[in-house]
Amino acid sequence: MNSYAKTVRVGVAGATGYTGVELLKLLSRHPGVRVAAAMGAPGAAPRHVPALKRLWDEPVNGLDLDVLANDTDAVFLALPEHAAAEIAPSLVARGKRVFDLSGAFRLRDADERRRWYPKTPDGGPPVVYGLTERSRDTLPGSSLVACAGCYPTAAILALKPLLEASLLDVEGSPIIIDAKSGVSGAGKTPTERTHFSECHGSLSAYGVFSHRHAAEIEQELGTPVTFVPHLLPIDRGILETIYARLAPGVDEAAVGAALQAAYADSPFVRLTGADLPEIKHVAHTNFCDIGWRVNPATRQLILISCIDNLVKGAAGQAVQNFNVAFGFEEGLGLN
Repeated sequence: MNSYAKTVRVGVAGATGYTGVELLKLLSRHPGVRVAAAMGAPGAAPRHVPALKRLWDEPVNGLDLDVLANDTDAVFLALPEHAAAEIAPSLVARGKRVFDLSGAFRLRDADERRRWYPKTPDGGPPVVYGLTERSRDTLPGSSLVACAGCYPTAAILALKPLLEASLLDVEGSPIIIDAKSGVSGAGKTPTERTHFSECHGSLSAYGVFSHRHAAEIEQELGTPVTFVPHLLPIDRGILETIYARLAPGVDEAAVGAALQAAYADSPFVRLTGADLPEIKHVAHTNFCDIGWRVNPATRQLILISCIDNLVKGAAGQAVQNFNVAFGFEEGLGLN
């Protein structure tokens, strides 16, 4: 474990967005970290960010690769994927450890990556997929961590242990993930869909059969899913209602046992059983809450998985990955 004998210098690129601000809030209270650089996107004009007052009182300048390479030990990239794809390999080549919060490096299959993230180059440094609960063994030696996406985090944490234990009938009944996210998941740049007057008092599906997170979920689960995201008129949080069918002979106790075994040593996964979780239970925390119910007559399983999209779905998970990678206690800066 890291003894804090040497403070880790960190930089945040994309510090003015929702995720970047959340990162700086978490890193500023981390006892083993010194925030050495906070930058905006490439070419951005210097500006003060009210949300960062007393966290970073200097101007947030445009991205400067040399400053990141010379003044930091680790860099968090909260940038659009095309920008992350361009600068992450350069930082790794200069000895920095990079935690990328975009989707640029998440997909391992080259064809899938070209389809969903066409500006990400082929080749480059080795990548660790950063879903902490699934990556603890590979994070310590990592140089480039592709932090898991928000929707995939909730889905994979709920489903992966059950698939590994062969508890689901995936041949006879496809897995359906009905996902709902707060508006901050769309980022800070306003669009017609995310304006207050467009989304307030409404609920809408989007990205049907065309959302890039479906590919990420299927990659990590190793099975096809039907994934339908929805936009909730709240600021933050994700709730996923997941429909699956249990294999013959599998009961509710087996579901609970598999999840308990998978997350016995995971401080940020809370299993609620039949007490189904809600977004308000996880908002502003790094927890993933998972509840479930079973209809024995039909073998139907319903899982409810909840996270805060800006914390466990983004900034918090990145810090959790950082902690494991650098040998800190996993919850440092997050509890």
